[in-house]
Amino acid sequence: MGRWRDGTGRRRRADEGEPDVRDAAIIEAPSVLGLRATGVEALPCALLGAGLAEGLGAGRAGRVEPPAHDPVRDPVTGMLNPSGIAAYSVALAGAVGGVLDAGRFPVVLGGDCSILLGNLLGLRRRGRHGLLFLDGHTDFYQPEAEPAGEVASMELALATGRGPGVLTDLEGRRPLVRDEDVVALGFRDTAESTAAGMQPLPPSLHAMDLDAVRARGAAEAARHAAGLLTGAGHGYWVHLDADVLDDALMPAVDYRIPGGLTWEELETVLRTALGGPGAVGFDVTIFNPRLDPDGTLAARLAACLVRAFAPEG
Repeated sequence: MGRWRDGTGRRRRADEGEPDVRDAAIIEAPSVLGLRATGVEALPCALLGAGLAEGLGAGRAGRVEPPAHDPVRDPVTGMLNPSGIAAYSVALAGAVGGVLDAGRFPVVLGGDCSILLGNLLGLRRRGRHGLLFLDGHTDFYQPEAEPAGEVASMELALATGRGPGVLTDLEGRRPLVRDEDVVALGFRDTAESTAAGMQPLPPSLHAMDLDAVRARGAAEAARHAAGLLTGAGHGYWVHLDADVLDDALMPAVDYRIPGGLTWEELETVLRTALGGPGAVGFDVTIFNPRLDPDGTLAARLAACLVRAFAPEG
């Protein structure tokens, strides 16, 4: 039976055109340039140690090491490590591009949420793509409203072209993703971010907060999101911040906020999003192994991801 790879990096049966098992390749991206060395830099080792690669049947596509972290806020941009993040984004984009060029599906293990810029730059070099943004926070801060200048609280704003040019206009490709090609799903920080003075999400960006997801149901919310993103050109990236999970279930994150998705809801959303024809890559960020000393949560998260990637039937 013949096989061919489509633009999503998935193998398909040539006689039926149906999705087969992904040819996933794992990239380690342990950058904390957009945050600080809290422990999230150990995320790749923790999930790999919990059997993620074996569970996915995934190959290893290398590790992109970040430059040194500078704890001093840049006086011009108001951000931490803007030049370092710009350079890291270019390097990570190259690694993502190499996986895509090989016809494989990139699975990027962060690190903090600033790695999203490199992932999206890797796609932007290839044209227009969309983004499914799964995060307990909207991460749409402008530098002057972010108390510590952490890019991990700004990456969605930066990716859509809002903020200092050093990170919004990488390689002259601003924006990395258009507002209308983004779905932010599962966030629950509206009251907190509004009180802090975060700029509002634009109406052209598709937003489904936790209440909206619950109103639709996780499966229908994910189907709706995937449907919105199919018009984004050449597929969409799926970004997962572990704090989209219920805080009572996933306390091993740096900025905790009550509520969130259940494990079952997250698995449903991911399975639906990743099982559709449009998914072209995936990252997971912010899980902090230092807050999971016995490895229980790492094992649970790895198992959730393996099930979400598994083909139906």
